[in-house]
Amino acid sequence: MTKIAEAPEGITGAGFFATSLDKVIGLARANSIWPLPFATSCCGIEFMATMGSNYDLARFGSERLSFSPRQADLLMVMGTIAKKMAPVVRQVYDQMAEPKWVLAVGACASSGGIFDTYSVLQGIDNVVPVDVYVPGCPPRPEQIIDGVMRIQDLIKNEPLRRRYSQEYQELLESYNIK
Repeated sequence: MTKIAEAPEGITGAGFFATSLDKVIGLARANSIWPLPFATSCCGIEFMATMGSNYDLARFGSERLSFSPRQADLLMVMGTIAKKMAPVVRQVYDQMAEPKWVLAVGACASSGGIFDTYSVLQGIDNVVPVDVYVPGCPPRPEQIIDGVMRIQDLIKNEPLRRRYSQEYQELLESYNIK
């Protein structure tokens, strides 16, 4: 049985369907995410399982992993991030084209996890703005899939002009992003 994506809100009639451009673009973007995995430690291993045939993240439109930031729109930060790696994560984020989203996977990426040391970044949100956090140490593949689905919900409902709003610009300025 083939499951077709639900149609966005709109007006339906005999032989036609009308909706807003925001909804159509949101539906297309949400079902064609190109993730860039920035994976370390055990969260990276769980992500590999998520991409495998048992869990198959490709079902959600994330078939093609992109290892080039210029071709990705979802940065998935997974695992322990050392403070020396923070500028690299920031550079990767800056090289991604708009619109872009960030998924922090696991306790280490979200808060430093059990590594409360001088060398471990205590949360990737100190470097780049995070859209969705996936809890766990390490999170199960089902949790990673749920995080991707939350990103899809965010993308579907995001207005095209949200990134030009004053609130969004203030958020970027708080991260020192121009």
